[in-house]
Amino acid sequence: MAARLPDNGAQSRIDFSTTDASVAIDYYQDVYRTHMSFSGIRDGVAYTHSRLGVELFAIDELQLPLNMDVTLDPFKSLIVINLQAGQYGRECAGTDECFVGGDVFIIADPHLPANLRLLDTKMQTTMLDLSVLAQVATTSPTRAPGPVRFTGFQPISHRLANWRRTTKYVHELLVNTEATAQPLIRGAAARMLAAAALTTFPNTAVIAPAAQDRRDATSATVRRAIAFIEQHPDIDLSVADMAAAANVSIRAVQMAFRRHLDTTPMHYLRDIRLDHVHQELLSTDPASGATVTSIATTWGFYNHSRFTASYRRAYGRTQFHLP
Repeated sequence: MAARLPDNGAQSRIDFSTTDASVAIDYYQDVYRTHMSFSGIRDGVAYTHSRLGVELFAIDELQLPLNMDVTLDPFKSLIVINLQAGQYGRECAGTDECFVGGDVFIIADPHLPANLRLLDTKMQTTMLDLSVLAQVATTSPTRAPGPVRFTGFQPISHRLANWRRTTKYVHELLVNTEATAQPLIRGAAARMLAAAALTTFPNTAVIAPAAQDRRDATSATVRRAIAFIEQHPDIDLSVADMAAAANVSIRAVQMAFRRHLDTTPMHYLRDIRLDHVHQELLSTDPASGATVTSIATTWGFYNHSRFTASYRRAYGRTQFHLP
């Protein structure tokens, strides 16, 4: 079973604390939807857990203040740990690794069981539904079709800073209930996390385009993708959706937009959505109660300063007024 994420688009906030070991065990197995076997756990110490999340991703704060062993069934979600304090040992797929406060790592292969050794640990965990990886990654044409797999659990050192920036941004987003209520913003944030994970940790995704991708990067591919975008600007679209509509690979549609329009598919989509914001600002009745922020957020623009800069570049305005 997969680790538990909210079942719908609503933001989920959880705060849990107990000193009862049996209550803690039941709670952790329920919230992560996987079997855990504990040893070394006892009553009388504080077990805490908090979560901010939506249906595709969540960020947890977790404290396990004992020396304990934990056996995990497969999570089938990507979980990245930022170990803030304590010591953490993990054995998975024949690899035994140890971590200390300040380390960042994938908890285990999402499809395999793991054995953990914890000593007074305090951690932040970022959990992402595996389906999102397929929206931003291309697998090798020499491999059998299947999901992207991580080939290493520790980060590529020079790319770790980007992961930290991304998780900080996503955490700030999750605090904003107005923003997380918007499907376009939730979907973009999930794909941002997936892209950061794929660039931070070794995996089987392919960066370079194949020969077929180059052949498919045609103006016809761009036209088909644009037609799809313009028909569905108000739904949560990924590059994978555009590629499927154009009947080409993700890399091919990315190459086609760069070659023929000198932009990316997602930048083109943002420009289309920005135009919808502009049209709504021109036509919305001020008595409706709508605001510039609410209209922009509905169309996926969460960061006000970035939205203002984009709008100024496109329409030469620095002030917004509803008619």
